[in-house]
Amino acid sequence: MAPHPDARAAYDAYLAECPARQLLDRISNKWVSLIVNALAAGPQRYSDLSRQLVSVSEKMLTQSLRTLERDGLVARTVTPTVPVRVDYALTPLGAGLLPVMKAIKAWAEENMDEVLAARAAYDAHPATA
Repeated sequence: MAPHPDARAAYDAYLAECPARQLLDRISNKWVSLIVNALAAGPQRYSDLSRQLVSVSEKMLTQSLRTLERDGLVARTVTPTVPVRVDYALTPLGAGLLPVMKAIKAWAEENMDEVLAARAAYDAHPATA
C-alpha cells in the first residue's frame, strides 16, 4: 500500500531512519548504477549483464538484481524453456531513475581526467591535520 500523500512530505533523507536514505544508499551503489544503465538498452539475460559488467561477482550481481526487483526498479521474467530463460528489464519506476543514472555515468566519464589530476595534486601535497 502506498503511503498517504501527506507522508511524502515527512521523508527527509537527512534523518538516519528515513526510508529515503535507505533508497539513496541503495541506488548510489556502483553496481546498481551500472545495472540500471546496462538495462537502458532493453531486457537482458543474467549472462549478458555479467559479461557487460566486467569484474562483478556472481554473488554481487544476483544480490543487486534481487534488491532492484524488491524495490520495484527491475522486473524479472522467467520463460519456461529448456533451459529456462530469465530476463531482467527496467520497470516504469526504474526507467524514471535512468536519466539520473545516465547523467552520473556520463559526468564520471567526462570528468575523470580532471578528477585524476586533482587526486595527483592532493597526493603530492597532502593536507596536514
